[in-house]
Amino acid sequence: MAELNERAREVLRRVVEGYVETGEPVGSRALTRKLSETLSPATIRNIMADLQDLGLLYSPHTSAGRLPTDAGLRLFVNGLLEVGNVSEEERESIEARCATVGRNFTEALEQATTLLSGLSRCAGVVLAPKTDQPLKHIEFVNLGPGRALVVTVTQSGHVENRVIDTPIGMPPSVLVEAANYLNARLIGRTFDDARRLILEDLRLKRAELNDLTARVIESGMATWAGEPGSALIVRGQARLLEDITAIEDLERVRTLFDALERGENFVRLLELANAATGVQIFIGTDNPLFANTGCSMVVAPFRDSQERILGAIGVIGPTRLNYARIIPLVDYTARTIGRVVG
Repeated sequence: MAELNERAREVLRRVVEGYVETGEPVGSRALTRKLSETLSPATIRNIMADLQDLGLLYSPHTSAGRLPTDAGLRLFVNGLLEVGNVSEEERESIEARCATVGRNFTEALEQATTLLSGLSRCAGVVLAPKTDQPLKHIEFVNLGPGRALVVTVTQSGHVENRVIDTPIGMPPSVLVEAANYLNARLIGRTFDDARRLILEDLRLKRAELNDLTARVIESGMATWAGEPGSALIVRGQARLLEDITAIEDLERVRTLFDALERGENFVRLLELANAATGVQIFIGTDNPLFANTGCSMVVAPFRDSQERILGAIGVIGPTRLNYARIIPLVDYTARTIGRVVG
């Protein structure tokens, strides 16, 4: 940024703004009507040529205007961007979707991600944490032959629901006995700690449980054990197709879709965002995952009241994202989730 004088900075800013608005190359004549200082098209072309030599702009065709490179977008975001504000209506919508009353935490994150996708017109992504907080209460709800719902409440008030298989013909008293046993053993411990303790009890038959109750408890333990360390939730992938104008662009987005389906690379990328503070922006070649997709990601970690990072939420879209609008949306959503988590 220090290498650029005020004229060059304004030209770069106007080129990026024009690209974000239309997706088309920006020419020198169009810029003469937008710059605060009156400059001739020839002078503007010279400035654009200098920016191109610095790797900040490029010309897709010989006679076309200029587009920003990933490096130019990065410089714009880091030094020239004027971030907007989240409207009151958007704040209310985000807070309503993030509220966990009446549903579990993962469902609330899904709702928040869907809303963020709609507000940004991009794909919404969230890395949902596995609950590792001490438990407060557990109960079983009979769902009919062969199925029961396990409802767990953590000490912070998070509610998690899991459906488990139960023996056909099992009397209702088995669920009561299983809940009593687990409440005595789980309370104050995390899922992982309690699972290790209970499975050891069952293996050594230290617990005075009948066979049916032991089978119900083992089913619940298997469900918890099979839960991954974190879950990737993606909503609104189809929005990435809205600006497709060429076959090569479609192929790039298909590559990104494949990566989304696999999820592994995104989990690693979101975990990198967790290590930072505030909103992180990955533009195109900033990260190998986006290098050949023409896409960017804006993401922010969310924390509990003790400032512990629990996960990350953000959006994926074309590199010509409206960063001024999306950065505050992602930031406010992440902060709202943190407040709800408490």
